[in-house]
Amino acid sequence: MTLIPLHDYTIYVGSTLQQLTAILREKSYTQHIVLADTNTAAHCLPHLNFLASDATFSVITIPAGEQYKTIQTCQTIWQELMDRQADRRSVLINLGGGVIGDMGGFCASTFKRGIDFIQVPTTLLAQVDASVGGKLGIDFADIKNSIGLFGNPQAVIADPVFFSTLPPRELRSGLAEIIKHSLIAEAEQWASIRTIDQLDTVDWPTLVAPSVRIKQHIVAQDPFEQGLRKALNFGHTIGHAIESDALHSASPLLHGEAIAAGMICESYLSVKQAGLSQAALQEISDIIGRIYTPRAIDERRFPHLLDLMRNDKKNRNRSEINCSLLSGIGTVVVDQAVAENDIITSLQYLNTLAKN
Repeated sequence: MTLIPLHDYTIYVGSTLQQLTAILREKSYTQHIVLADTNTAAHCLPHLNFLASDATFSVITIPAGEQYKTIQTCQTIWQELMDRQADRRSVLINLGGGVIGDMGGFCASTFKRGIDFIQVPTTLLAQVDASVGGKLGIDFADIKNSIGLFGNPQAVIADPVFFSTLPPRELRSGLAEIIKHSLIAEAEQWASIRTIDQLDTVDWPTLVAPSVRIKQHIVAQDPFEQGLRKALNFGHTIGHAIESDALHSASPLLHGEAIAAGMICESYLSVKQAGLSQAALQEISDIIGRIYTPRAIDERRFPHLLDLMRNDKKNRNRSEINCSLLSGIGTVVVDQAVAENDIITSLQYLNTLAKN
């Protein structure tokens, strides 16, 4: 087990699920309420059966998917908490991926002006990204995470036991955030990722703790995203727009798939204005392209993508789209205003790598 301490909570990485019992006992909560979606209720909840004998234990189940990360679903969760007579000494245990963690933490932090919550991330993506840093929220008007707040859990339990429940596509999605952490802050880890050929031979648990440490180090220096923490947005300005645009299509993208595309585009922009070498762009494009096989984007969608980017919460105003860009592999510069024509060119570059 690896313990990664933050300012006011600890991330437990490894075979740590039983640690949950000790945390709950120490806090003496009046109710232990698990928030799960239909997938994690079926496949992950059985791993918490050691809590089932507790008379204060109950489960709220919501539909699975990013499309349900809305205020309407929050209303359902709040109503369930009301119906169970949850008080401010109750705890919400968020069992799921990034959607459950973001939305469950948001609901807990706003219910009766705030109840405790514990994150139990069940996807690779959530363990290395969404579980660290206290960003909570929901999507609104097709803009990802546009309504939310900062709030820390009591603990994060990142146990690889859940990886066996994940299809290969979900594991691949999680790898995108590990790639991002490497590109912005750890060139040596990038060198290791470059060697990945077959995903079914990857020892996923060995990648979690180093990646969490990278994010933890950044978040500890800038908990409210005033400066350095914006480095974690690499790939996300364009990637979030691609993800949101595809959300209601016949073929939605997983978060990591969209961020992989965003990293290719923003690496292209990094050559134009941040000093990234052409050779590094080629290397990044080759490796991400090999793992994810980018999907071509209809150029008629480009204006809508730009509009989504203009509404990105990282911008100072709608007249300026900001990105975090690479000055080299392992180094990043934040708050880089990028021209819309250059963004279009980067999307066209992505399309040259795509296979339809």
